[in-house]
Amino acid sequence: MHVARHQVLLPTDPIKAWSALLLLLVLGGLAIAGPWGVLTWYENTAVLQMREKEIALLKEDLAALDNRVKLLDPRHADPDLAGELVRRDLGVLHADEVVITLSED
Repeated sequence: MHVARHQVLLPTDPIKAWSALLLLLVLGGLAIAGPWGVLTWYENTAVLQMREKEIALLKEDLAALDNRVKLLDPRHADPDLAGELVRRDLGVLHADEVVITLSED
């Protein structure tokens, strides 16, 4: 029984050999440092983790703002928060209230 062997044919022309080597080096360089290479993958992973942390913080802020909006709903506003905002923003005080200012050191 005869087993066929596969032979790798190398280019005999030096220009073809150097061109093939150059092509392999360029493809290898792109696989490591190209726009879809290994180094870019690690950078994108780090950026993704940073963005996920930012999203988590923004979701917390959104929840706090959503709660505040619910407390200020005109149909059933929280009287304490409404009174605080009126006093702070409009400077309205009751006759029996005393204002104590604190220094912001």
